[in-house]
Amino acid sequence: MKHDISGKRVLITGAAGFLGSHLCDRFMAEGCYVVGMDNLITGSLSNIEHLFKEERFEFYHHDVSKFVFVPGELDYILHFASPASPIDYLKIPIQTLKVGSLGTHNLLGLARVKGARMLIASTSEVYGDPTVHPQNEDYWGNVNPIGPRGVYDEAKRFQEAITMAYHTFHGLETRIVRIFNTYGPRMRLNDGRALPAFMGQALRGEDITVFGDGSQTRSFCYVDDLIEGIYRLLLSDYALPVNIGNPDEITIGEFAEEIIKLTGTDQKIVYKPLPQDDPKQRQPDITRAKAILGWEPKVARAEGMRKTWEYFKTLPEWVITPREFNSK
Repeated sequence: MKHDISGKRVLITGAAGFLGSHLCDRFMAEGCYVVGMDNLITGSLSNIEHLFKEERFEFYHHDVSKFVFVPGELDYILHFASPASPIDYLKIPIQTLKVGSLGTHNLLGLARVKGARMLIASTSEVYGDPTVHPQNEDYWGNVNPIGPRGVYDEAKRFQEAITMAYHTFHGLETRIVRIFNTYGPRMRLNDGRALPAFMGQALRGEDITVFGDGSQTRSFCYVDDLIEGIYRLLLSDYALPVNIGNPDEITIGEFAEEIIKLTGTDQKIVYKPLPQDDPKQRQPDITRAKAILGWEPKVARAEGMRKTWEYFKTLPEWVITPREFNSK
């Protein structure tokens, strides 16, 4: 699927985050003018500092939960501003709810004024702790709205609802991507998700912590594959939600063993209680993405994990062990 979108102007919120920064790179490579926006609560300018010298890139330090103004034309808006890890959204629950609700509302209004097509980053967490496996887009989910994860899950569910309302009521061009577990360079080591947590422990020589008995499953998609899927969805004519993820399912226990083998460490696995409402199974049904977008993941987990491990090994000591480093 080849589209020429050179010269188009694109707003990417959450631009300094893991996925947002990779999206900035992709749209810059496509010849677009990219406007990045981030309040830097969880994002880092180091992810996009290489773009500051580019004439086609500009950056706004702004919280999209407040009124959003961007001068000039906009062709596309990709809304990726949101805490995305349990550590973050348990720490800043109100901001998580606001960026999914007020932030999405503000950006939909901006898209309507600009005549822009808007894509929102939803998540597999809208399925909650699923009773259907694998999860397809017609499944409505099993979510606890008042549990600890509810601030994220319900923010994303509301985000989908208001986006679809703008599509049906105002005729706005919208796209909804449901993102499953994704990994790759620029992930934060301390964001609480399995892969960076395990690799961070390997770098520090700590034992690997597995929550629960390790039988819960996840399906990990390499970031380059995910970005390709998002790009194709944005430029498609399809307005209903689409799962983008890698259906290669693995238990967390097996995954911990893979990390130990990859890193060449002699770590032990330590088991701790499973957090409340943590999903027991996570595997995308990507039938829709294959049929509509001609998309499926290409990067095998072994290759993607190797690239990610090489990236983490380049990080400075204060990122890997911030407390010990700062106390010296």
